[in-house]
Amino acid sequence: MVDPYSILGVDRSASEKDIKAAYRRLAKELHPDRNQDNPKAAERFGEITGAYDLLSDKDKRAQFDRGEIDGDGNPAAPFGFGRGGGGGGQGGFRHDGFEGFGGAGEGGGPDLGDLFEGLFGGRGGAGGGFGGRRAPPPRGANTAYRLVVPFIDAATRAPQRITLKDGKTIDLRLPAGVEHGLQMRLPGKGEPGPGGTGDALVTIEIAAHAFFERDGDNIRIDVPITLDEAVNGAKIKVPTVDGPVMLTVAAGTSAGKTLRLKGKGFSRKDGERGDQLVTLAIDLPVDDADLKARLEGWHDTRNPRSRLGI
Repeated sequence: MVDPYSILGVDRSASEKDIKAAYRRLAKELHPDRNQDNPKAAERFGEITGAYDLLSDKDKRAQFDRGEIDGDGNPAAPFGFGRGGGGGGQGGFRHDGFEGFGGAGEGGGPDLGDLFEGLFGGRGGAGGGFGGRRAPPPRGANTAYRLVVPFIDAATRAPQRITLKDGKTIDLRLPAGVEHGLQMRLPGKGEPGPGGTGDALVTIEIAAHAFFERDGDNIRIDVPITLDEAVNGAKIKVPTVDGPVMLTVAAGTSAGKTLRLKGKGFSRKDGERGDQLVTLAIDLPVDDADLKARLEGWHDTRNPRSRLGI
C-alpha cells in the first residue's frame, strides 16, 4: 500500500509546515530539469507530488489516517475486505477488488447476500471464507513537463497550449493565483500501464518581462515623463498587461511618485486582481541649450535632502 508519509519521509504526527518543507526539499532534488538523464527521478517526482497533494489537504489526510482512502486517494476496501488469507472458492479476479469468495453467484461474481449474512450472524460456514485480494496492477508512470508562460499571459490568465509526448496538444486554463513554480496535474495524460494511465505533471514557469515586474499580486513599472509634464501636469499613455491606458500626472509631480492603477495586476486565488504601481521618473534631455537658457539665473532655494538629515 502506498504510504504518503513514507514517500515524503515524515512521521504521521508531522505538522503542515513539516510536510511542506519535506516536499520542497525533495522537489528541488528531484525536479525533472535537474535530472534530465534520469527517468526514475521524474517518476519519483510524481510520487512525492501525489503524496503532498494528499497530505496537504486536511480532509484527505484525515480520511487516509482513518483508513477510509488509500495513498492514491481511492476509497479503501470496506470492512477490511481482501486482507485475509483463507477460503478459496471459484470466483476469478475482478476489477472491483473481490476475488475467490465461496458461494459465488452467476458469472463468477461474489454472492453479496451470502457475504453479508455471514458477517452479521446469518449463513456462513466453511464454504464462505474470504479469498485473498491481489495487489492492483500498477498505473503507468507520471510524465513531467515544463511550460514557460509569457509574463502578460500569466497576468491575464490567457490559455496556454502544451504538446504532450504523444504529439497531442492541450489548451490549459491557468488557475487564479498562478505563480512561478506552480504544478498542474493532468489526469490520465502520462504513460500507459496495466492499471491505468499515469498523469502529466506540468510545472509553470513565468518568463521575465522587459519592463513589467511582479510584486506579489501587483505589477510594478517605471515610466519616464518629461520636465514640462512634471511641472505643468499632463495626461500620458501608460502600458498595462491589458493594453495601454491614459494616466493623469498632476502639476508639480516629483520624480519617484507612485500612482496606482486598480485591477491591473495578477489574479489572486479568490479571482480578484492586484494593482499596477506606476513609478514616475523625470527624464531630462542631455545638453539642451534651450532648457539651459530658460533656467539661466534661476535657482531652487529649497533643500530637498533635508529629510535625510543633511
